[in-house]
Formats: sequence, structure tokens, C-alpha cells
Amino acid sequence: MIIPFTKLHSRLRYFLAIILVCGIYSTYAQKQKADSLEKLLVTAGNDTTKVILMWQLADAVSMYQPDTALKTVQQALFLAKRIKYTEGESRSLGITAEVFRKIGNYPKALDFNLRKLKLEETRQNRYNLASVLMNIGIVYVFQEEYREGLKYYFQADSIITTYNIEPFKYHIALNVGDAYYRLNMPDSAYNYFNKSLQIARQLGDGDFIGTSMTGLAHCYLTEDDYPFALLNYQTALKYLSAANDDDIFCEAALGLSRLYKRMNKMDSAIHYAGISLFVAKKDGFLTHELDATEMLVDCYKETRNIDSAFTYMQQVYKLNDAINSRDKIKEVQIISSNEQLRQVEREEEKRIALKERSQQLQLLFIGIFIPIFFALTIILSRINIPIRVIKGLGIVSLLFFFEYLTLLLHPYVLEITHHTPLLEILIFVVIAAILIPAHHRMEHWLIEKLMDNRSKVHNRKLKLLKVQQEDINGNE
Repeated sequence: MIIPFTKLHSRLRYFLAIILVCGIYSTYAQKQKADSLEKLLVTAGNDTTKVILMWQLADAVSMYQPDTALKTVQQALFLAKRIKYTEGESRSLGITAEVFRKIGNYPKALDFNLRKLKLEETRQNRYNLASVLMNIGIVYVFQEEYREGLKYYFQADSIITTYNIEPFKYHIALNVGDAYYRLNMPDSAYNYFNKSLQIARQLGDGDFIGTSMTGLAHCYLTEDDYPFALLNYQTALKYLSAANDDDIFCEAALGLSRLYKRMNKMDSAIHYAGISLFVAKKDGFLTHELDATEMLVDCYKETRNIDSAFTYMQQVYKLNDAINSRDKIKEVQIISSNEQLRQVEREEEKRIALKERSQQLQLLFIGIFIPIFFALTIILSRINIPIRVIKGLGIVSLLFFFEYLTLLLHPYVLEITHHTPLLEILIFVVIAAILIPAHHRMEHWLIEKLMDNRSKVHNRKLKLLKVQQEDINGNE
């Protein structure tokens, strides 16, 4: 959520998850859900169900198995495209973006969110459109491009307001307030944090109330309005503690410590920094732990408690090393995720190429078969078989020819019309208007030629028989 300018990432992850999957689960619950989804996927009967189960499975395992999540959701994306399941494609793009965001690969997260945006702009699902716009804004904020993030937040806010999308009203207000706060614009940040607080109170959500009040407290602290900052911090801590939101609780406690330090109440500043440190250690929040430890170092320096300052300074070094190691692991994960995506896309390209190759071979076979069939028809016309068979074979050979022409023209028509049904049908009507009369004329011409050919063969046979008969009579 909301913390001084550069440290709001944890709360943003929370809101992003709400937007994407409408819920937050513990790791244990996610593993249980993943196991259930895997069993359902094995017995899934149709492709649409498989796509749904795969993107849900990818979402469930993304926190602890990002590589598996990435591979699974890519399979869902490719399958959704093949069966033209647009909602499944949109969901898969969103989950892919979220997986990349979780491992810190923000350029890829942005890329897939923009792909989803392009898809949603052609649809009428305002919920999905507002969601992806907000998520794009969040990725820009993670990249510290706050003004760019605000552009997308405002687009999302416009849709949310116009179409009264209630589930997003709180989140967009809070996220806009966060972006303004990061830009060091506390007045604008205050307005949106206050708006989010009013919505949170209407919802009766203590966690949301505590989060918004922490944001307001930060704004008051920036403006040196200590009494209101104190009131909001203290009230926020009560709500956040009741909601078990340890992440934002650490932020609020540290904010209160900073406030007391400014007020020169060092004992209280040390007390709340210690609370923030204790909770951060318990939950493994390394960044919060580092911030609280640095705060304690500053406080003990000011009180000239050199031993305690030195002790916590040693912890700062250790935490920096741990965070640097974590960042290096993330860098490896980013490289690995890019390579994994490349391999998955390469496999899909091979599958598509193989399919296209198969189609080309089929077209080649048909193209060879038609003249052979036509030649066979001509040969058979010289044999003494029923006339209706010759006519039938001639008609069939022409049908093959004209259908083959239509088959060849179809992809070109789709490319020209950009898959616009109205234009497609108009072009095919024009083609039909040309081919149908041509087919009838060629059919009459071919039947006439085949019959004429058969008559000539028959006449030659009669003439030959007559000559043979005359020779026999002459010999007698």
C-alpha cells in the first residue's frame, strides 16, 4: 500500500490479485486448490473447460511455482486461441502478466497486459477493460513511471465511474492516491485516500479502512500536521491488527515511529519501530524489516545509545545482503522466465508450422488428384460404359475443380477483409456470381465434349467393323 514514495509494492500486489482473481489465498490453501484443479484437468472433457482449469491452476501455483504457472498458462493461452475462446484468451493473458509481475519481470508483465488491453478493446466487457487498465497502471508504478501509471488509472477510473463497477471503486481511488503520493503531491493524494476511506466505510471493511487511514496519515505527516497524522496512524493500527493485515500494519507502525521521531519523542519512536520490526521478522517481510532496523539505528544514534545503534547497524548489513541475494535470484528468474517463454512460443510455432505443412500437402495432393481424375474421366469416356456414368464423372471432376478454387481463395479473402464477416460474404457472393455460371457453361461444354469424344470413338469402331466385314465378304 501506501508508504513513503518508493515502498508501496506489497499493497499493490494485494490489490492486483483482487483485480485478477477476486480473492487472496494462503500458500497452503493455494496448494490445496492446485491439487484439486490438477485432478479436474485430467478428467476435463472439452477444450473450453481445459482452458478455464489451466489458467486457474496457473494462478494457484504462481506464488510458489512461477515456472510451472508460466508454462501452464501459456498452454491455456494457445489452446484458447485455437478454439477461439476469447474470454479464456483474455484471462490467460492477464494471468501471464501477473506471473511475470510477481517475479519482477515488469517489461513482460506490461507486454502481456497491453496484449490483453488490445483484445478487450474489441469486446464489450467493461469489467475486464477496467481491470487491465488498472493493472497496466500498477506495472508502470512498479517501474516508478508514476505519471504514465496515472494515465491508465484515470482511463480505468472513467470506465469504473461510467459503468458503475462497484468492486473496483475502492481500489482505483487508493491506487491513484498512492501514485500522487509517490509524486510528492500530498494534496491530490489526500483527496483520493479520503475518497477510498469513505468507500471503505460504506463497505464496512476494516482492512480497507486501515489501509486508507495509513495513506492519509502519510499525507498529514508530509504536511507536518502531526495531530491528524497521529490520530490516523493509531486508528489504522487498530483496524489493521483486527484484520490481521501484517503487511500494512508494519507500514503504519513505522510511519507512527517516524512521526514520534519528528516530535522528538524517541522512546515512542523506538517502541513502534520495534513493533514494526517484530511483525516484519515474524512474517518474513525483508524490506519492512530493513526499514524498521534503519529507523532504530537512527533513533539510537540520536539518543547516543552507541551500542544499540551498532547492533542494529550490523543487522542492516545482513538484511542488505539478504535483499541483494533475493534480487539476484529474481534476476535469474527473469532470465529463466524469458527463456522459458521463448521455448514455449517456439514449440507453438513448430506446432503451427507442422499444421500448415500438413494443410499445404493436402492442397498439393488435391491439386494433383483433380487433373488425374479429369484424365481418368476422359479415358473412361472412350470405354464402352453407360453414358450416365461418364456424365456423372464429368460433373464430379468439375465440382472438385471449382471447390478447390474456392478453397485456395478463402485465406486471401480473410486476409483482405481482416476477418470482417460482412465483407467476406460480399466477396464470396461476387465470386459465386462468377463461378456458378462458369461452372454451368463448363459443365455443358465438358459433357458435350465427352459425349462427342465417345461418339467419335463409337463411329470409328463402327467404321472399322464395316471395313472388316467388307474384307470378309470380298474374300468369300
